[in-house]
Order: sequence, then structure tokens, then C-alpha cells
Amino acid sequence: MLRQILRRAVARRAVVSTVIKNEAVRRIHCGRKCCSSKVELTSVRYPGVKRGNYAQLSDKHVQHFQSILPKERVITDLSDVESYNVDWLGMVRGASQVVLKPKTTEEVSAILKYCNAENLAVCPQGGNTGLVGGSVPVFDEVIISTSLMNKIISLDDLSGVLICQAGCILENLDSYLSDRGFMMPLDLGAKGTCQIGGNVSTNAGGIRLIRYGSLQGSVLGIEAVKADGEIIDCLSSLKKDNTGFHLKHLFIGSEGTLGIVTKVAVHCPPSPKAVNVAFLGLEKFDDVLHTYRDARHGLGEILSSCEMMDALSLDAATTNLKLQRPIGEFPFYMLIETSGSNGAHDEEKLNKFLEASMANGVVLDGTVASEPSRIKLMWNLREGITEGLLHDGYVYKYDISLPHASFYAIIPELQTRLPKDKVGRICGYGHVGDGNLHLNITSPEFDHSILDIIEPFVFEWTSKLKGSVSAEHGIGFKKTQYIHYSKSKSSLDLMVNIKKLMDPKGILNPYKVLPAQH
Repeated sequence: MLRQILRRAVARRAVVSTVIKNEAVRRIHCGRKCCSSKVELTSVRYPGVKRGNYAQLSDKHVQHFQSILPKERVITDLSDVESYNVDWLGMVRGASQVVLKPKTTEEVSAILKYCNAENLAVCPQGGNTGLVGGSVPVFDEVIISTSLMNKIISLDDLSGVLICQAGCILENLDSYLSDRGFMMPLDLGAKGTCQIGGNVSTNAGGIRLIRYGSLQGSVLGIEAVKADGEIIDCLSSLKKDNTGFHLKHLFIGSEGTLGIVTKVAVHCPPSPKAVNVAFLGLEKFDDVLHTYRDARHGLGEILSSCEMMDALSLDAATTNLKLQRPIGEFPFYMLIETSGSNGAHDEEKLNKFLEASMANGVVLDGTVASEPSRIKLMWNLREGITEGLLHDGYVYKYDISLPHASFYAIIPELQTRLPKDKVGRICGYGHVGDGNLHLNITSPEFDHSILDIIEPFVFEWTSKLKGSVSAEHGIGFKKTQYIHYSKSKSSLDLMVNIKKLMDPKGILNPYKVLPAQH
């Protein structure tokens, strides 16, 4: 029935849709690293940032680390350490000389206790899929990788509460839950590499937020280690626990600056029994907003994702990654997913929504998939955009929240401001359902003159609209000097005071999040 509706609409417009035939591209961030030796050191690219008064790593320190961990989990070979020093996008590069790979909370505690006593700065690192430079050193911080802390501790099949270590990969958790009738409330393009501890530490958003809410609402409890090695046990698995301060929220979104998350308790919803994905083509952005409004009202409780992509964004995946779009070429595209427990009910609602959208000419073309293989191919187009953009050269990447009416307005504004002979794409895509735009500008290589035009203009423009300079990626290193556009002075002062209380020496992920440390 769905395909009949779409075929009739397409016939009326004489538009021919194609079927995706290529094999699914691997998910982005699945271990791909840029050539680190070609990435300029952060200390060189950003000369205004000065190294803090921390100790220099010595042989004595390495020997002590080897007394805490087996020698094979204390990595000092520079060729092995280098891949941990550079971020996935190739924007920033540190100069750490050691990577520590603990397996237990107690090992993390021993490491931090020693680093705090010796005044050694540390950089916590999960899957290193961050996009704001928060997961790699700025200078020579000791890297503490949680990649071996990957045990699933328990799953309560009545409440759906999963307890696991921080280093568990998101996709592995989702697969584990799927076999038991549940799902993670979080889904990211980086799910094949990102770790749940990093997701929690950055309060990651993702494509399921419109249905399941933000991650902080799904996290019931956390275990974390403070800078001095003290273990904070807030690992509650209760949905209702109204006993004083909710200390878990200190660690959610603090990006490793207040403590290292070691265990997480997450409330996981049941897996949907029926999933459908519609890939739609539209003429203008107003039609995107119109379709989103109709989807909210027409699909209601089964609407689980609502994504938009402009033509240049999608072209980064189709041209640079050789993926095929499932429909013809349009200025805008939408990817709408429904998830429910009754396939017939969901199909009926989707029928009515698509029939109305095509009858009024808002949606010009589209295709629907319910088979898992075709659904994956459609999502690969959306999730492949980030990797596709990297093929253009350097990417100036911004992650902002905006009122829906102004969601796309910054794109044409930047097209008039930026020199056409220096930039490649100026494009946008993202989670239209929650007002999160991923703004991207590309150039053949990093150019400070381009950056000076973009920043701080993008953040000033966002602030005037009462938006957020970071919707889901966090502040990291890249946005510390711009956080004041979204946080009041009193709020920032309180954050600084909390940092001083919990990490007096400032050893945890220095130069990140707080402007005073930049």
C-alpha cells in the first residue's frame, strides 16, 4: 500500500525513483584514523593556549604505572601512542607519551590517585569519536583509555535496566539488548566505535532523541572516579530515587573534567516490533518544517526519528563515498522513521501521512522501506555524510541548537560571507525534530582566514536567536572560549567552583569545557 501511494505520486510528477543497490557502507568512525603525522599539533595551531603547570612524564612515572597495570597495558611506543593523540576528524593533535589501559574501576582509582599526587595531567579517552577535540590531549597529558573496560555486568529483563562498564561499545550494547528484546535509547552514526562512558560524559544526543529523550533522562546511575582516586558510587538502578542531590548529573556532560565514568546504569526500552523508514525529496526548507509538523501530528507516538539533509550534504555521501540515493535529486531530503508494536497500525498511520503530504505537493518524491537491509542502506546515507565531507579536505564543523523557524537560515548567510574561491561546501543536515543543525564548511586544507570569518560569527548569530553553541557534541577544546554565548556568568562561575572543589589541581582533562582554562 505504501509503495502504491508513492508510485502514484511519482507518476503524477514524472519522477523516477531508483532503488539502492550498493552494499552498505561501514558506519562512520569504525576505527578510521587520519594520518596523524599530517595533523598540525594543537599547541602550534592554537598558540594562545599555554601548557599548565603540570609535571613532565618521567621514567619513574612509567615504572609506577607498570606496577599498577601489566606492562602490555602501559603503552609507550610512540608509533602506538600516536593514534591516540589525534582526533578522528584530524582537527587537533596532542603530544602524549603514554597510554594507560585499565580494566577495572580500582585500576582507574590507583592511576588517578598517583597522577594527582604527582601533578600529572590526564586525558580520559573512550572511542575517540568526539568532534570538538575533547577526547585527545592538548599537550602531553597522560591518556587513560577505557577501551578494555568493556564488560556487561547485568540486565534486568523486567525493568530493562542495563549495567555495564564505561568502555562498552554502543553498537555491541545494542546487539546484546536486541537478542533479549530491548534496545539502547541512544543511536549514533559512530555507534560502531563510540563507548557508553564517552556518550554519558558528553551527554550525546543522536537520532532517537525525539522518541526516547536525552541520554541524561535514561541514565539511572553512574560510578565515577574523582581526580584524587576516590570512587563515587551513584550506580542506582531505580527510576525513582529522590534522596538529596542527584550527583550523577555532575558527571553527565562534564566531559571527564570532574571525574572518569567507569560504570553506567541505563534504562533501555523494549525493541520495536515494526520499523518503517521513509526517504523523501522536497523543494524548499519551509516544506521540511511543514512535513515535520505533519509527521508529529499524523504519526504521533510511533515517530522515532526525523532527519533533514540539504543537497550538498547528501552529495558528500553519494559522490565521495559512491553511495546511491534512493530517489532523484532535490534541494532537500528527509528521513523519517517510525517504530511501534503493531505493524498494521503503523502502516496505516504512515499511509495517511504520506498520502496527504504528496497530495498537497509538499513532498515531491519518496520511497519507503520496512526490510532491515533497505532501512540500513537509507540510514547509511545520512550517517555517511560526516565521513563523506572529510574527502573534501578540512571540515569546519558546528553543532548548534536553533528555533525551528531559523533552523536553516545560517546556511545562506554564510554563503554570502565566505569567499567562494576558498571554500567547497557550505551545507547543513541534522535532527530537525529537536532543532539540532549540523553546520559544515569544507576547504581543501585548514585556512585560518576562513576560520576567522566563521568564528565567532556562528556563535554570535546562534546566541542572538537564543540557541545553543553545542547541541550534542559538547564543548571539548574547540568551544571553550564560546561557551559564554550559551551560559551566563553566574553559571560559569558555579561550574568553575565545582571544578575547583572536585579537582583542585585541575589534572582532569585540562583546557577543556571551562573558558578559564583555555
